[in-house]
Amino acid sequence: MKTRVTTLLNIELPIIQGGLAYLAYAELASAVSNAGGLGQITAMSLPSSDALRAEIRKTKNLTSRPFGVNFAIGQHGRSYEEQLETAIEEGVEVISITGGNPAPVLKRLESTSIKKLVLVASKRQAVKAEQLGADAVMVVGQEGGGHIGKEDTGTIVLIPQVAESLSIPVIGSGGIGDGKGLMAALALGAEGIEMGTRFIATKECVHAHPLYKQMIVDSTENDTVVIKKQLGMPGRTLNTPFALKIIKEEKQNPTYENLKNYISGDANKKFIYEGKEDQGFGWAGQVAGRINDIVSVEELFQQIKKEVSIVQLRWNGLF
Repeated sequence: MKTRVTTLLNIELPIIQGGLAYLAYAELASAVSNAGGLGQITAMSLPSSDALRAEIRKTKNLTSRPFGVNFAIGQHGRSYEEQLETAIEEGVEVISITGGNPAPVLKRLESTSIKKLVLVASKRQAVKAEQLGADAVMVVGQEGGGHIGKEDTGTIVLIPQVAESLSIPVIGSGGIGDGKGLMAALALGAEGIEMGTRFIATKECVHAHPLYKQMIVDSTENDTVVIKKQLGMPGRTLNTPFALKIIKEEKQNPTYENLKNYISGDANKKFIYEGKEDQGFGWAGQVAGRINDIVSVEELFQQIKKEVSIVQLRWNGLF
């Protein structure tokens, strides 16, 4: 499969692993890259530049293929500049930007050969990202897990709206977890996909607690909720008892001061690392309803390839 995304990122399949806060480290990133996609490390979940440097080098020891570093700027309450310099020094080939204004990062990367991806949730954001120098945009619909756009626009509408407005490649995200989703995204005008929730339910996502993975497998498409909507930064999670508690608190007193302990990284880690569903929350998209097993990344990619072939045969039979 060859698209502008595979050419841009020097990968075999146009499949990108999401940034996955506190989960996207060397084991998962290298597995995705080795399988033919683009794996990513989550920079802002690491405590320091030295920790990021070590993770990048660990990933290089596990794969000779391209991988990216994701910067979720503006969501962790600390600066990212030092870690960005580390990623540049270490010669990473791709940097993706999520969760904040990408302009300063894109400006810093102008003089480098690093490929620049920006996550957007609207056509307006996508157009702006292209103007600022993004090499491609990842377009997330409201079905997605983690932080989503303020507007309730679904992926199936958003992808063509953005693809028809840009000259750079578009990568579809939100509600995609298999070969059917990949082919649907391509049909809508995207040239690749980003998956997050699907990669959590893999063997190489070693930091995710078994309960977290199993809840994704056991979930239906109706087993997620959106938290932090009243704060203007909505995010989709599994409907754990704690996530429902967040929503209750949000209705009663929708202020950051009231909610900060409920929505903190520590609360996130209580569930995703320790499996304490009454003390924490875990990001997940509606695609959880289509995830039925915990497999290796290589097995997942083989499944996707088979599904792509089936869709191709079906399309060939229609014309």
